[in-house]
Formats: sequence, structure tokens, C-alpha cells
Amino acid sequence: MVYDPQVISYEQLLQVFWENHDPAQGMRQGNDHGTQYRSAIYPLTPEQTEAAKASLARFQAAMNDAHDTRHITTEIATAKPFYYAEDDHQQYLYKNPHGYCGIGGIGVCLPPQA
Repeated sequence: MVYDPQVISYEQLLQVFWENHDPAQGMRQGNDHGTQYRSAIYPLTPEQTEAAKASLARFQAAMNDAHDTRHITTEIATAKPFYYAEDDHQQYLYKNPHGYCGIGGIGVCLPPQA
């Protein structure tokens, strides 16, 4: 995936991120465990970092309002060099149409910015 701010705003990207996985599972997603499965955001600019942190606070509040008292464990850290995953992980569901995917939302929506 390539992020193009002319196509989608950073705020919209954050909304897709929060609403399509479980950010309170620590170092896992579903049955997959390990640091490579952690929930993480790696902003490129200070403005993106602030937007990510603000969206985390809004999503945590929305989870609490939905009576989900778990704590978000999403890591927010400055982007470092990117390394592609091993070939087995590239286009996994395309290569394995009946493969397991533990990613799914928790039924909570990211509230809009104030």
C-alpha cells in the first residue's frame, strides 16, 4: 500500500486503521503472536504523530463508551527504515485463498475530530 494524501487524508487512514483491527491485543492479532503482529503506527512527521496520538485517545474513549475497558496497546513511534516481510507473508490471502486472517474490527467507530 502506498499512502497518497491526494487520494486519502491521514485522518481517513487513521479511521481505517482503528476500525479494522483490535488495537488492544498486545503483540498479536487473533491467533498470530509475535512482535510482527503488534498494532503500530509509524508517523513520518510531527503532525502525523500528534494526529495519531489524538486518534488513539478518541478511539480509547469510544471503546470505553462501548463498555470495552481494555487498554489500547498500539505502539506509536517515529518511522524507521521499512523492511518487506518474508515472501510467505507477501499477498498471503491471495496466495492462500482459504488462509487464516485474524484481523477484524471490534465494532467501535473512531469519533470525528472535535
